[in-house]
Amino acid sequence: MSIRFTTTARRGMVAAAVAVSLALGVAGCSSGDDKGRDTSASASRASGSNPSAQEGQSEEPLAELKGPDGLLLQVTSAERDSGGFLTVSGNLKNDGSGTINVPAQLSGNETEIIRNGRSLGGATLVDAKGKKRYYVLRDTEGRPLTTTNFPSMKAGESVPVFMQFPAPPNSSTEVTFQLPQFAAATLTITG
Repeated sequence: MSIRFTTTARRGMVAAAVAVSLALGVAGCSSGDDKGRDTSASASRASGSNPSAQEGQSEEPLAELKGPDGLLLQVTSAERDSGGFLTVSGNLKNDGSGTINVPAQLSGNETEIIRNGRSLGGATLVDAKGKKRYYVLRDTEGRPLTTTNFPSMKAGESVPVFMQFPAPPNSSTEVTFQLPQFAAATLTITG
């Protein structure tokens, strides 16, 4: 009974997350009639798809976590949004001297996540103040809401990454970020 309730509750939470994301996406759509409106958003879109410091990416990483085989995770933001989510963003870099594959262990050990390919689905946030652990969210088909399907990474190459979690209460401003095979780090939440 409790397993069924947990699964149903988790699916409900994921369905709500997907619904909010879709609603925000639809709200951002335009009919093309933008005369008289502020053009700063279209100017940032025209400059390319690379995130800027104004879009949650900071110049200086919040944390650098060392992992296996020369992998380095640079966390650039941990941002809470009004929808009740917390998105951790950054770059995964091959700081080693040879080409490497991102380890499968970063996906964690949950069957539902593993069957969707390599990801950062094993990441967790620990809110010591609230005494809770938060896991990466999943969509209605069990796919983790995180970067997936990593290519082989050449020496010096980096890949932008993200992981989305349920947001801790507003009273919690720091969390401990954990990713299998990497050192843990304390992150300050913004937003």
